[in-house]
Amino acid sequence: MSTPPSLAIIGAGPYGLSVAAHLRARRIPFRIFGRPMAMWRDHMPEGMFLKSEGFASSLSDPDARFTLRRFCADHGLPYRDTGVPIPRDTFVAYALAFQNRLVPEVEEAKVVALDRSPHGFHLELEDGRPVAARAVVVAVGIGHFPQVPTALDHLPAEFVTHSTQHSNVDRFRGRDVTVIGVGASALDIAAELHDRGASVRIVARRTFIRFQPVPDPEPRPLWKRLTSPISPIGLGWRSQLVSSAPMMFYRLPQHVRLRTVQGYFRPTPGWYMRERVVGHIPVFLGCTLIQADVREDRLHVRLADERGATREFGTDHIISATGFKLDARRVPFFGERLLGQLRMVEHVPCLSTDFQSSVPGLYFVGPLSANNFGPTARFVVGADFAARRIARLLAGAASRTLMFLSLIHISEPTRQAE
Repeated sequence: MSTPPSLAIIGAGPYGLSVAAHLRARRIPFRIFGRPMAMWRDHMPEGMFLKSEGFASSLSDPDARFTLRRFCADHGLPYRDTGVPIPRDTFVAYALAFQNRLVPEVEEAKVVALDRSPHGFHLELEDGRPVAARAVVVAVGIGHFPQVPTALDHLPAEFVTHSTQHSNVDRFRGRDVTVIGVGASALDIAAELHDRGASVRIVARRTFIRFQPVPDPEPRPLWKRLTSPISPIGLGWRSQLVSSAPMMFYRLPQHVRLRTVQGYFRPTPGWYMRERVVGHIPVFLGCTLIQADVREDRLHVRLADERGATREFGTDHIISATGFKLDARRVPFFGERLLGQLRMVEHVPCLSTDFQSSVPGLYFVGPLSANNFGPTARFVVGADFAARRIARLLAGAASRTLMFLSLIHISEPTRQAE
């Protein structure tokens, strides 16, 4: 009997690993490509903490057994469902343990090209190897979508970088560094720079820093639980509804979905960063960077505040921690032909209720699905809904294919006898 149709997963972060764990449990053949947790290991500051609470930071397996809570308990690591920030290193160690246990078949190969073929899809790996697949799940994270202010576009890479280019900042020890932005990434990397001996300042257009609220001590009073429930993506009933009902979100008018998603990703550093930044690092708020030029191997920067007053200073390096702009055109393995066949809004794929794009057999999970299913798709917690939904769909498709192949196999002797 023929082998069931193959499936390829591109990306081995929380979403790719979660989808793979569910497919494996259902015995659906697949191949998964990518360096496990590459974005978290290579592009996040070593000393950072997760913005999401512990209860919302587990990858998804079918029985919900391999959780962050269990991993921390097994390894004697500090953990509480809320109120105890999760270090990046703890989360990465947990996710790699999840991968080793539940998705050992990850192939640490980079996909450099993806296109349609007569029987599905053709993938090309970095070493030139071809891979055929009947269906593809794109599970890339935000690493392809860094956003840098246009005022910095002309500067050489040795003077300007994005925050995602630095997991270790030791090379900036003793140097003057300017961080642009006041979101989680900006404050995380600024604090890390300060701790490693750099002279650092923060510059932002916003006039204030909106820290996450400090979690209430447990148990929370009943009135707070009723008026402001804790959801995986924030406090309040709005966040609770958005995170618990992705299918309801999917059915909202498109303009409402887009506005809601954009509103959830305003700069909001973790509450625990206040004591690491305020009073320790100079912060220039309400300032717009209007000019930056290289002069004698150093950057000369000019800012303007809301009243039009300017400030000038020199710095050795600028790190832009100005967030991300989702755009499928920036995914390097997509060719023009495949992109031309994708129905998109604001350069983000439009998906079916089963995460399938307008190209049959091509699925998107993670950040590129957020405009369809809500802000949870930009957080680890959203992997559970995506993985369960796709696994259920593909399990049904595999079952129907096997039945069809069985019918062909059974009918062949009959035709020969006739």
